[in-house]
Amino acid sequence: MAVLGRKRMAKSRLTQTAEKIGSVMGRADRTAHKVAKAGVVAKKELAAISKQVEALKKQLQKTTRKLQKALK
Repeated sequence: MAVLGRKRMAKSRLTQTAEKIGSVMGRADRTAHKVAKAGVVAKKELAAISKQVEALKKQLQKTTRKLQKALK
């Protein structure tokens, strides 16, 4: 009967360890999902900012041309 008790303890320890590993992996997975989601949002924001910069660049070029014509 002592052997049976040891097997239960060992299995219990193994189960506890597996639960710990599972919970840590779950937390890591959630964090990875959050990071991936944030990366997608950042990529979209960067694309929007790039479009705004291009529009401002074109506007600046037009203004520069107009100013150069006015100064001649």
